[in-house]
Amino acid sequence: MTRVLVALGGNAIQPAGGRGTWSEAVRRMRRTARGLARTVAAGQELVLTHGNGPQVGDLVREAELGEPEVPAPPMFVAGAESEGEIGLLVAQELSAALARARTPRVVVPVLCRTEVDARDPSFRAPTKPVGRFYTAAEARRLRARHGWTLREDRARGGWRRVVPSPRPRRWLEAPAIRAALDLGLGRTCVFVVTGGGGVPVVRQANGGWRGVDAVIDKDRAAALVARALDCALLVIVTDVPGAAVGFGRPERRWLRDVSAAELRRHLRAGEFGEGSMGPKVEAVLEFVARGGREAVITDLPSLSRALEGRAGTRVRGVR
Repeated sequence: MTRVLVALGGNAIQPAGGRGTWSEAVRRMRRTARGLARTVAAGQELVLTHGNGPQVGDLVREAELGEPEVPAPPMFVAGAESEGEIGLLVAQELSAALARARTPRVVVPVLCRTEVDARDPSFRAPTKPVGRFYTAAEARRLRARHGWTLREDRARGGWRRVVPSPRPRRWLEAPAIRAALDLGLGRTCVFVVTGGGGVPVVRQANGGWRGVDAVIDKDRAAALVARALDCALLVIVTDVPGAAVGFGRPERRWLRDVSAAELRRHLRAGEFGEGSMGPKVEAVLEFVARGGREAVITDLPSLSRALEGRAGTRVRGVR
């Protein structure tokens, strides 16, 4: 049985252009769950992680609207809330899909924390946009009231909050999940971990932990989790069949089996978008560079074939 970490992008949970309703998310996850159930039925030991960007944005907005009556929680608390929300969604729909596929498993969502460095450069220069767009007047009020950093997006005609996106250093719940899998629980359970990259925390002088308002890149966190669990394969699921050079141009070429050296050359040449495919490529390169056997970037319809080596962009490590 091969241990596989599948990192679900936001499109696997919430359709692009939708209203963000629970019923939309259920329908989307139901389709996603069918593909994941086929993976388990094929004999894989499955662990899941997922994004949470739209959900955190909605929760932050809810807190803004309710603040006259209910105190707004810190952003890292919204991250924890989204882990519970999406964990429930995955558990409900994947459990049902696995039962239909005659491979029943207990789907176990786990609230997870990820350690980041308080001295990470991103805390001095936040760049990750979250939440909705504001007018200039609203931006001034929010900056004065909450100390937020807001930046203007002239192309879209508004101001938006930006927060740090520090690199993940350590997944705090890793020892417990690794022990469970090594004891064989992967045969009866599917663990859902580090949703949205995990709740970002920094180490305190007294040995404790403090939550911080930041967004951890979910793909980098997935690479960290895959290494911590000694997964043979990391699969990053996005909304395109794989990585491509010349994307959006007539000379576009999809990459299939590619060496880490070639993929890194394309990354340095600027072939992969900084806010889209770039972090995914960086994550798979980091995974194989640190001992991972192989990694794949693909979309959900291609997932089963990608696991068989017949689709997606695949990069292998050296062992």
